[in-house]
Amino acid sequence: MLTRVQLQEIADTMKQMFPDAHCELTHQNPFELVVAVALSAQATDALVNKVTPGLFEAFPTVEAMATAEVSEIETLIKRIGLYRNKAKNVKALSEKIVNEHDGIVPSDRTSLEALPGVGRKTANVVLSVAFHEPAFAVDTHVERVSKRLGICRWKDNVRQVEETLMKKFPRDEWSQLHHQFIFFGRYHCKAQRPACETCPLLHMCREGKKRMKSTKVTT
Repeated sequence: MLTRVQLQEIADTMKQMFPDAHCELTHQNPFELVVAVALSAQATDALVNKVTPGLFEAFPTVEAMATAEVSEIETLIKRIGLYRNKAKNVKALSEKIVNEHDGIVPSDRTSLEALPGVGRKTANVVLSVAFHEPAFAVDTHVERVSKRLGICRWKDNVRQVEETLMKKFPRDEWSQLHHQFIFFGRYHCKAQRPACETCPLLHMCREGKKRMKSTKVTT
């Protein structure tokens, strides 16, 4: 169990390393953000950013997306994994926003999670980025980093990771720390080749210590 001092060190280190961490999905408004995050499931932000300009140029409003043919959306996003299912969800969520929310992306969690293809993680990102509501969205990077550092247990599911992070860190820091955890995992503590040898948090990272010990043994 990490102490408050150690948790503060983690937060301070991530702030120092990635002071400008932010949502890297290109978007101009809450609707584009909802779509981009929905498309990013099992796909990189970089890849999503390559297909969304063409998608939003073809269907620039939620009303236009709602009336689009699924096949048209598929054609524009087919470079992304699971594109057929995602195309159906994008059209369906657009229809729901038009029919049930007067064309305006809802700003409450319950309504967001009721949109097709929008789960808790997507809702958290939209609440945090578009509506500036404190939230700690847990993606693969956040989960990996929090478990490697021992903030969360290896067996914790995504919801448990989110709840633990919200308990361990101040509410007013959730949104920014969420992005800093992502940047830390995306650019430093990578899944396959983490930069353990240069990591300022190595002294408290159980995974990093194992990796470094293994490296010494093999060399």
